[in-house]
Amino acid sequence: MARDSQGSSDLNIYEAIVLGVVEGITEYLPISSTGHLIITSALLNLNETAEVKQAVDAFNIVIQGGAIGAVLGLYWKRVRQMIRGLLGKDHDGRRLLVNLLIAFAPAAILGPFLAGTIKSHLFYPIPVMAALAIGGLLMVFLTKWQRKFFHGNESLEPTDSHSYVDIEHLTWLRSLIIGLLQCVAMWPGTSRSMMTIVGGMGVGLRPKHAAEFSFLLGLPTLGGACVYSAAENFLGDGPNMFELLGVGPVVIGFVVATISAALAVKWLVGYLGSHGLALFGWYRLALCVVLGVLYLQGTLTISPS
Repeated sequence: MARDSQGSSDLNIYEAIVLGVVEGITEYLPISSTGHLIITSALLNLNETAEVKQAVDAFNIVIQGGAIGAVLGLYWKRVRQMIRGLLGKDHDGRRLLVNLLIAFAPAAILGPFLAGTIKSHLFYPIPVMAALAIGGLLMVFLTKWQRKFFHGNESLEPTDSHSYVDIEHLTWLRSLIIGLLQCVAMWPGTSRSMMTIVGGMGVGLRPKHAAEFSFLLGLPTLGGACVYSAAENFLGDGPNMFELLGVGPVVIGFVVATISAALAVKWLVGYLGSHGLALFGWYRLALCVVLGVLYLQGTLTISPS
């Protein structure tokens, strides 16, 4: 944390850009944005006091709005289709909207009840590293399993449990399964995008289509978390993040997160078109090792906000 001669704890532009890039790239990749932001904040020494740490935590959540903006821009046709469905003008759009709401419901219902327990018991080094490792192993083997279990005979009806389905033919039950798996991502280090992509592939979506559903599901999920965190920060006691970190860095972090998220989403969809998730699984295992080394060296601390 950069400080001026009066001891100000403003976030400097460099730090805001770094956090924005990390958030934007990792939010939609199945590699845990939480894990990366924990490492980044520790390496930038942004956890000096509890007050500043809370402001940085809020900043990290609020700049998720940039990631949301990236998906809105890239998938505006899908969003417009859902709006038309809401107005009764597009059957497929209405079904997609309903399925997203069904998938969103479990996290919306369980999140407020589990938040305190999660912070008290899971926001520590061992649980975070365990989540990274287990998720990594899961993704290493998932693609091979899916290719054996499902097949690409597009002539089969979507109700055949062993055929691939597309987003338009996703059933409410399969959407609910994805939503329930998204709740597992409340465990820090798991990754919301990983669980929703894994869930999508598990119910028969091809990897790139599972990623697209994950991106769209992130609109209400991340949007709700972003609004809640901002309200909690600004309505709570004490100085808000703008007063502690500065207006400029927060705005810059938001913009950088938007751009980097758009690039990450475009790359991920292209990559998953011809590859599986194994690369991200091995990366998560390597990240787990890095976290462990930093923790043992005393460079890294992970604790509830």
